[in-house]
Amino acid sequence: MKILSATCRLTALLGTVICCHGAPADTKELEAIRRGISQAPNHPRLFWTKDQGSAVKGKVRDDRQMAAIWDAVRQVADHMLSEEPVKYRKDGRRLLGRSREALGRSMHLGFAYRMTGDNRYADRLLAEMRAMAAMPDWNPSHFLDTGEMTLAMAVGYDWMFDRLSADQRKEFRDAIQNKGLAPYLTAKRKHGWERGGNNWNQVCHAGMVGGALALLEDDPQRAAEVVSRALAGLPAAMKVYNPDGTYPEGPGYWNYGTSFNVMLISMLESALGSDFGLSAAPGFMKTGDFMLHIIGPTRRTFPFSDCGVGTGFSPAMMWFASRTRRPELLWFEKELLEEELAGIQKSRGRKAGDRYFPLVLLWGKAGMEREVPARLDWRGEGQNPLATFRSSWTDPDALFVAVKAGTPSASHAHLDIGSFILDAMGERWSLDLGMQDYNNLEQRGFDLWGSKQGSQRWSLFRYHNQGHSTLVVNGAEQVISSRAPISSFSDAPNDRHATIDMTATYANELKSAVRTFSFSPDQVTIEDAITAGAKDASIRWGMVTPATVKTAGSGAARLEQNGKRLRLEVASPAGVTIESWSAERPKGEFDNPNPGVRVVGFIVPAKAGASVTLQVSLRPESN
Repeated sequence: MKILSATCRLTALLGTVICCHGAPADTKELEAIRRGISQAPNHPRLFWTKDQGSAVKGKVRDDRQMAAIWDAVRQVADHMLSEEPVKYRKDGRRLLGRSREALGRSMHLGFAYRMTGDNRYADRLLAEMRAMAAMPDWNPSHFLDTGEMTLAMAVGYDWMFDRLSADQRKEFRDAIQNKGLAPYLTAKRKHGWERGGNNWNQVCHAGMVGGALALLEDDPQRAAEVVSRALAGLPAAMKVYNPDGTYPEGPGYWNYGTSFNVMLISMLESALGSDFGLSAAPGFMKTGDFMLHIIGPTRRTFPFSDCGVGTGFSPAMMWFASRTRRPELLWFEKELLEEELAGIQKSRGRKAGDRYFPLVLLWGKAGMEREVPARLDWRGEGQNPLATFRSSWTDPDALFVAVKAGTPSASHAHLDIGSFILDAMGERWSLDLGMQDYNNLEQRGFDLWGSKQGSQRWSLFRYHNQGHSTLVVNGAEQVISSRAPISSFSDAPNDRHATIDMTATYANELKSAVRTFSFSPDQVTIEDAITAGAKDASIRWGMVTPATVKTAGSGAARLEQNGKRLRLEVASPAGVTIESWSAERPKGEFDNPNPGVRVVGFIVPAKAGASVTLQVSLRPESN
């Protein structure tokens, strides 16, 4: 079956690509794609070829960690043998949960089959593939679902190709063509994600490329079109890594978008022998630093934007560590991996890691041991700049602060400019509460995705600046279209600081606002230099915390949790009253509860045109 694109057409067996704007594709790149397709290995070709199987088995034989990872993959696959195949069931408008379930099963069962040749895994994966093929569609209206399901089927088709009968090959090939590639290539209008700047671009292109490469011998022209469009579209998403590797959608979406970006690169390299320069995108190979530095001594990330508050092992970090030969990127990953392996072992495979966890056996370098990172402090520029400071990598009681600048207009953003997280004495004292469940909000009629000033999205406590450790002026929202840069940063031992110019962020209420975080191994100081605008201002300084709050004299409070104490002291202005506002049950109709959480801070007035300086120190106290 030939599928023609509405936006880009290949002619004369890849002789010329004419894009929707009439411009020819880059001829050198097209020639490289054509050459790769003509020389592509037979099945299997996605992620690893038949010739690479012995190398993977060698890793497992010679390296204890790789052996433990393989044992975990097999335990999960063994548990999957008794599970029912995936069913077509939407959660609201999403099939995504089922797509992810299918991809996890394809990866684990397929990997176990390739490593052992045991037909139990093959038969179970065949049942999964039949269930996917029998679905009425893969939900192209929410194309992430289609992307992941297409990749799930492509992996099964490719890894078990020699095991499939002619009829089975046709059944699964038709499913990939009709339910995966056709909704992409025959769309009446261009997909917004195709050149979008967020994770959809990375995930959906990976799914389409996986499907096309699995079937490339059936239609090399189509495979080249899909690859060409991916190479044209991905830079729009990958530019967010420039220059330092920061990911504006937060660590959870980093793990999603970046992992699929790495999978796409891995498939191109295994099938076509090249990633066509994708890994050379500015900042991309630095992005491991982003994930390394935003994890605190508590082993918890800074979950800004629409991210969950949990921290888990990331297979993509193994790829970056191996690719860059930087074992320090594994500083936290080794512990997180051990926790994951222990959970799989204890549950006998019922608890699984990421759906693409088996790829660690391909991406990880045998014998690579983690090393202590050299840099204590880090600054990452980009759409949402960040700065982090820590007193030690090896002390679990170390002092750590991570601060956020940037813009509320970024994908999945919150009104969190100037916010921070703080770890000390093995506890997290300043929180980011993270996201709320999308489907639950959507099903209740909440407009979660409107992002203009005053949109309903910003009424959520967790999304408004009231629910973040930053300033609230006159109760108002931060300016959505604004951008706050890190205007100064230093990691000099006697001058460790980061300054965020938040003037544009509060332009509707203030003339200027500049926030500086100063760091020493035993104290964090936050100074806000503020000038009111044409009207009087009421300024709330707040920190979201799980600690109990007790006043400790004028302008001071003692925060306590789990027998530990942190002193909060206001040096300026003098004589302020420390207050504590409960955040357990916000007043909004759609707000989730936040058990045990409160906001500690104070409120100061500023007359029109007047300047005021707020200076707060946060210092761990010994028992």
